[in-house]
Amino acid sequence: MRPRRILLLALAVSLLLFPTAAQAVSQAGLRSTLNTLHNRLGTSAGAYVVDLADGSVLYSHRPTLALAPASNEKLFVTAAALLKFGGSATLTTRVEAGPGVVPDADGVLPGNLYLVGGGDPTLDDAGLKALADQVAAAGIKEIEGAVVGDESFFDTLRGGPDSSYKPDGDLGGWLSGLSWSHGRAYSAKRAAAKLAAYLKAEKVSYERAPKAGRRPSSGAIEAQDAETEADPIASLPSPMVSSLIQRTNVPSENYYAEMLTKALGATYGARGSTTAGLAVVRAQLATLGVHPRLVDGSGLSRANQTTAQQVVRLLQRMDAQDAASTWRASLPIAGQTGTLRGRMRGTAAAGRCAAKTGTLIGVSALSGYCATTGGRTIAFSFIENRVCNYCAKAVEDRMVSAIARLD
Repeated sequence: MRPRRILLLALAVSLLLFPTAAQAVSQAGLRSTLNTLHNRLGTSAGAYVVDLADGSVLYSHRPTLALAPASNEKLFVTAAALLKFGGSATLTTRVEAGPGVVPDADGVLPGNLYLVGGGDPTLDDAGLKALADQVAAAGIKEIEGAVVGDESFFDTLRGGPDSSYKPDGDLGGWLSGLSWSHGRAYSAKRAAAKLAAYLKAEKVSYERAPKAGRRPSSGAIEAQDAETEADPIASLPSPMVSSLIQRTNVPSENYYAEMLTKALGATYGARGSTTAGLAVVRAQLATLGVHPRLVDGSGLSRANQTTAQQVVRLLQRMDAQDAASTWRASLPIAGQTGTLRGRMRGTAAAGRCAAKTGTLIGVSALSGYCATTGGRTIAFSFIENRVCNYCAKAVEDRMVSAIARLD
């Protein structure tokens, strides 16, 4: 009988500590539960929970306390990218001749062939081979110069502010307008060499060694050549922005977040830099009434500052956009995908709540949406600084699971 008693006792304890999905929580009960749990996270923690149906505040504790959000920072960048670019937009890598240069009737191209980056963080060997196939199909047989990798779409700073803009291992690659193989070092030259190798396999010859460089400006081209100038020899679109933001948020991909930041600056700002990109993000967020302090795109810098209330306001405003479903689809799902795959399994939150995680030493955050068992849709944000982040995540999970059971 002893093993059976132990089993029954363990079951009773588990039911007390981890209520089942069927045990609904009232609004008053939720407030009490969240208050008890949130008080365990110390004084450098903020929380804000809102019912999206009517905007009513279900729970609030230090909602305007400025805190480092860690990777919750990616919510700001991906929201701005979705709204500015649009979900169906792409970042295009092009293969071009020099200004006004065209191949002759025998397929000989005078001068260099330029591989021009467009900020695509996903460019890989398969993409370069596809570009080589297009060049060969265009009838080019010989290049009288070199294959040149042009990364001038972005500046030449390889990291973010947390590494003084030097290459940063936490990003997982060098930031480049012509990024290849997740930002391998010296991507522009390496990508040019790879493209040249694929061209050679297609019987397209070249006279000089591949290198990094910059395609000359087309400013001197005569007006009658403008139409020819506008058509690249080959082009390769990135996955759509809807996919890029999902690839950023679900696994919390630092590199993609910083690449999107620079792409925003290059496309809508002064230049392809982190500073210019963040200026675009700030301006876009301001139209939503959201005003965080942004220092980078990934959340690696502790100088980033926001509040739980500001994050929830972003979630509310994005839920009212035409692209709301695309936005929600970019977030990890509790117990199922990305950084939440192993969290909240077996609770009411599993499959019901989608949220962005955030983790630095001493920092944890979790912000997103829950479709509750009672049919309500809730936006929430929990951000904690000066904590044991592993311990804080356990508390976050219990708070979100309670939200998911709201009647």
